[in-house]
Amino acid sequence: MRTTVELPEDLLRAAKSEAASRGESLKDFLARAVTHELGNLAPAGQRTRVRLPLVGSTRPGKVELTNAGIEAIFAAEDAEKHGSR
Repeated sequence: MRTTVELPEDLLRAAKSEAASRGESLKDFLARAVTHELGNLAPAGQRTRVRLPLVGSTRPGKVELTNAGIEAIFAAEDAEKHGSR
């Protein structure tokens, strides 16, 4: 289905850039973003069941992680993504 949506210029530019960096079309990027915002409601036939654990481990157990630790991980990822360290 085709529709028209008006977005702020900076938001559209950021969406186009992110879609390109992921190697996907703007259409696919926006469809995925809207699907995510609606609570991951995949179209019929595209629903998949998630199997846990998502990441296997040879040493399963607890992970000690604090809010400060999470912030440090995000900061490191941002620095890596934007090329500033």
